[in-house]
Amino acid sequence: MQVLSYTEENYLKGIFKLTIEMADKTEAGTNEIASHLGIKPASANDMLKKLKEKKLIKYERYGKSSLTKEGKKLAIEIVRKHRLWESFLYEKLAFNWDEVHEVAEQLEHIQSKKLIDKLDQFLNYPSTDPHGDLIPNAKGELNILPRKTLIEELVGHQCKMVGVKDNSAEFLKYVDKLGLSINQPIKVKAKQAYDNQIDIEVNGKKHSISPKFAEQIIIVCPTCNRNK
Repeated sequence: MQVLSYTEENYLKGIFKLTIEMADKTEAGTNEIASHLGIKPASANDMLKKLKEKKLIKYERYGKSSLTKEGKKLAIEIVRKHRLWESFLYEKLAFNWDEVHEVAEQLEHIQSKKLIDKLDQFLNYPSTDPHGDLIPNAKGELNILPRKTLIEELVGHQCKMVGVKDNSAEFLKYVDKLGLSINQPIKVKAKQAYDNQIDIEVNGKKHSISPKFAEQIIIVCPTCNRNK
């Protein structure tokens, strides 16, 4: 098994989220990866070259990157550890959901498989983390479902929030401010043609949200067949 640096692991996890999990695609551009990780494209290019040399990604300079079979396997292992640690911090140590991501970023690099399997058992094998993201099982299996965001929903439909794309503390605190939570019903009341603002209703209260915010809210809609 290859020993990777923390940075290399973060790149694999980032590419996995940008392609297979979040967008149902196989490749991500260098600029897209750099933006996701908060770094400059030139720095991303250097690291992507190293991952290619380790046969963990397929990559052409400043082109598209995709995970190899081994790269995908390692990425899923990192994602599994991260989300189990988030669940542990939230459920057992009473961290807020806007606090767990940064701590889990540190804990996810622990290499002990036995520890992670014991952690999974201790938590009674959770299927999702506090943000609604799916947790891969011990075999590395992840049943990735079609993802739909609130911005795609039709006026008049009631949907249910099942996750978020942005795990930053700033974003999650704003979600809390609106009274939103995982499995929270949301009704889309109107969409404004002028500025694309979306009027929603949550727990009987009306809010106007930006398209940028709506793009980060993952939903399912029991009243329609458009969960794509």
